[in-house]
Amino acid sequence: MYELRQNIATREWVIIATGREQRPKELSQGNRLSTAERPAWVAECPFCPGNEDPDLEVVRIPGEGPWQARVIRNKYPALQRDGERKHTLNGIHQRMSAVGYHEVVVESRRHNTSAALQTPAEVTRVLSAIQSRGRTMAKDPRVEHIIYFENHGPRAGATLTHPHAQLTALPVVPYNVRVRSKEARHHFDDTGACVYCRMLTDALQDGGRIVIESDLFTAFVPYAACSPFHIWILPHRHNSSFLKATGEELDDLGEVLHRVLRKLYLGLQDPDYNYIIRSAPVKDVGQGYNHWYVAILPRLSPSTGFELGTGVFINTSRPAESAQFLRSIATDS
Repeated sequence: MYELRQNIATREWVIIATGREQRPKELSQGNRLSTAERPAWVAECPFCPGNEDPDLEVVRIPGEGPWQARVIRNKYPALQRDGERKHTLNGIHQRMSAVGYHEVVVESRRHNTSAALQTPAEVTRVLSAIQSRGRTMAKDPRVEHIIYFENHGPRAGATLTHPHAQLTALPVVPYNVRVRSKEARHHFDDTGACVYCRMLTDALQDGGRIVIESDLFTAFVPYAACSPFHIWILPHRHNSSFLKATGEELDDLGEVLHRVLRKLYLGLQDPDYNYIIRSAPVKDVGQGYNHWYVAILPRLSPSTGFELGTGVFINTSRPAESAQFLRSIATDS
């Protein structure tokens, strides 16, 4: 089957080309050392216990005794924390001072773990730390948008194997975020409904693309998934900002995120992936058209020239079949 599908939220097209499909075992990255097979402590790792740089530490969890998680300033930040946000325009040359925040959440003392191998409570602890720091950053008038993400594995851009998430607070709203917000606002203006709520309802009614459904969240493969095993986790409660998620929601999300990533870990043999918490720009919080969610993108194949040149991705797996395969993976939790 070959067809073009459009993501109604982003207006992006995807080619579903299952004539080129690979079986899940062929997509897996099982010819390498898995996370659990690595050592629990590495002398050269800056995140392992005993190697901490106290000058970089922002938050220690718990506050006393041996830490279980830490928030630190990125040693090689993309943005500088101090300074004014200055904007200049000279002809066609536009510049802005790169001020903001770039922090890392060290998720565990153990070097050989990940969200798939941690407990749901440990995953929730990371989410809570990210949210707490995001709330603090959002109070800075220089900050326009905060991105929350994790890179797992070299294909996903991870340069350190010790489990860690990151958050970056920017003095601008990135173009692709503006486009997504614009499309969501257009849909809301045209229909009076949140496009993400409609996509959630459609996934629930379809049933075949559901991976996990909990009391407060649903994990599903989008109708126009851009790659095999691309997954969204949407909160049932309409809410534009991750910063406004409740403690109960974070507990539930920790369970769902753990289970989804564990299914990927067991089913695809610990694939590289990115997960991104997509949330409304700081100054757009409360708008009816945005809806925060978690996107998980396994990095099973590199982007091609066609994809980079057109922005149209090729998915070699039917979304419903990806979901069906993941549903079949027992997580033992």
